[in-house]
Amino acid sequence: MPQTHRQELIVELIRQHGFVTTDELVQHFKVTPQTIRRDLNELDKQNLISRHHGGAGMPSSSTVNTAYSERKMSLSKEKDQIAAELVKRIPDGSSLFINIGTSTEAVARALLNHKALRVVTNNLHVASILLQREDFTVVIAGGEVRNRDGGIVGQATRDFIEQFRVDYAIMGISGIDMDGSLMDFDYHEVRVAQAMIGNAKQSLLAADHSKFGRSAMVRLGHLEQIDSLFTDVEPPELLKEVMADSAIEVVICG
Repeated sequence: MPQTHRQELIVELIRQHGFVTTDELVQHFKVTPQTIRRDLNELDKQNLISRHHGGAGMPSSSTVNTAYSERKMSLSKEKDQIAAELVKRIPDGSSLFINIGTSTEAVARALLNHKALRVVTNNLHVASILLQREDFTVVIAGGEVRNRDGGIVGQATRDFIEQFRVDYAIMGISGIDMDGSLMDFDYHEVRVAQAMIGNAKQSLLAADHSKFGRSAMVRLGHLEQIDSLFTDVEPPELLKEVMADSAIEVVICG
C-alpha cells in the first residue's frame, strides 16, 4: 500500500475511534511498528493527528476547548444513543447532579420520560430542558455564568454543590487520558465537577469516542472514581486495561 494512502486511512481510523494504538495499526496494515511510528510522526507534524505514547488521537488544543456551537453539533447521534442507555439506570424519584457539557444536555433530554426527579445542576441549558416537566424539582447552582456555554462555575458554585448529597452524578468530560486521567479545560469547572462526584452515591460518565486520548490542561480525577462509563465504541486497548484495573463498568451504547 502506498504510504500516502496508508496515512489517509490512519487519519480516518483515528477519526472514527478517537484513539488508536500503535499495535492496532501494525496489525491492521500488516507493517512494522517502525513504519507506523514514522507515519504517526509525519501526520503529527502536519497537525492531522496528535501523537501520544502508544498511539495517536485527533489533534486538539490542551488549553482551549472547542466552541460550544461546534461541540453541540458534533457526534449528536452518538451522544443521544449514549444518553438513552444511561438514563435506563436512573429510577423515577432519584436525585441527581448534572454538570456542564453537550453530552449531559443529551442526557437531560432523555430524562424527560422519567418522573419526579430532583436535579441540581450548574448547566443553564440542562435546567431549561428539564423545566418542561412540572413534576421535576430543578435547582440551579449559584455562581458566575459563562456566556459561551451557559455553565455556572466558581467557588460559590462549589460551595453550593457541597450542601447536597444525591443518588447519581451524571458527568461529561472533555478528555480521557490513556492513563485513565479525566481531563478538562477550566480549573473552576473542574472544582465543581469534583464536588459533584464526591457528594454522589454513584457517578455515571457519558463520553463518546472522541474523548479517548484527547488532551486538556486540567486534571479532574481518574476513572477509578467513576462507577460506570457510557460510550459509543469499544475503548482502545490501553484504556481497557486501565478500566479493568479500576473496576469501572463500561457500557457500549448503540
